[in-house]
Amino acid sequence: MSVRKLAMILFRLSWIVFVAFVVAVFAGWDPGWALLMSPAVLGMLLVIVMGRLTSAKVKAADARSPVEVLAPVTGRWTALNSPADKVPSHGVHGYGQTYAIDIVAEPGPDSRPPFALLWPMARGNQGYPAFGTPVLAVADATVVHASDRQRDHLTRTSLPALAYLMLAESAVRDMAGPARIFGNHVILDLGDGTYAAYAHLKKGSLTVAVGDRVRAGQRIADCGNTGNSTEPHVHFQLMDGPDLDTARGVPFTWRGIGVPANGESFTPQDEASPAPSLD
Repeated sequence: MSVRKLAMILFRLSWIVFVAFVVAVFAGWDPGWALLMSPAVLGMLLVIVMGRLTSAKVKAADARSPVEVLAPVTGRWTALNSPADKVPSHGVHGYGQTYAIDIVAEPGPDSRPPFALLWPMARGNQGYPAFGTPVLAVADATVVHASDRQRDHLTRTSLPALAYLMLAESAVRDMAGPARIFGNHVILDLGDGTYAAYAHLKKGSLTVAVGDRVRAGQRIADCGNTGNSTEPHVHFQLMDGPDLDTARGVPFTWRGIGVPANGESFTPQDEASPAPSLD
């Protein structure tokens, strides 16, 4: 087991024990017991901090040139949290997210519901054009992970809901590990030590399974709103391994598009038609 993997496991276990301790204290534990437990709690906090610092040091894969692949969608989309503007694009190197990008479908002006200050606090997903749109293989590849059993939750596109996500939900999901951060997700082995990850996929939308061979442009799932997500969107990244706990980010460029910047809209060219899985 690698040091990074062990650090992530200790980080999650420490958070779980610490949260359980805090809940027990607020539930009426004897203060004397709480005092006796304080050294242990301080030790837990130290492990949490060291685990977080260790995971934060997971850098991008060294000396890798951008890998050119097809875009994972068709139609008109807009980029958010793009590595064209900031690296690491999502503020962390962990989970191979150094060069990750988020994209939302925007077929026309005002096609997405606006961000709300107070009301509605949460919305369903059907009003978002990204929800249910096909997500495509970016290259010929082999499926090494595929999961789609998590439910699609309501949006977090109001001030109260976003505060809840940032202050509580994200921390709980981080404790549970990458599967709860990425939600339903697919990982493809593109060869030459490069892997593509797609996150926040729609429940029950997978068209592939582990071990399948896929063609570039083949539909592999649909866009959803699972995991640590504010609204239906596609989270895409390249990395140097299939394990999200230890993978390092790899830069990418989409053929004919490059890397769209934050707020930049783009329409992928139809360079590949969906194809059935290979035998």
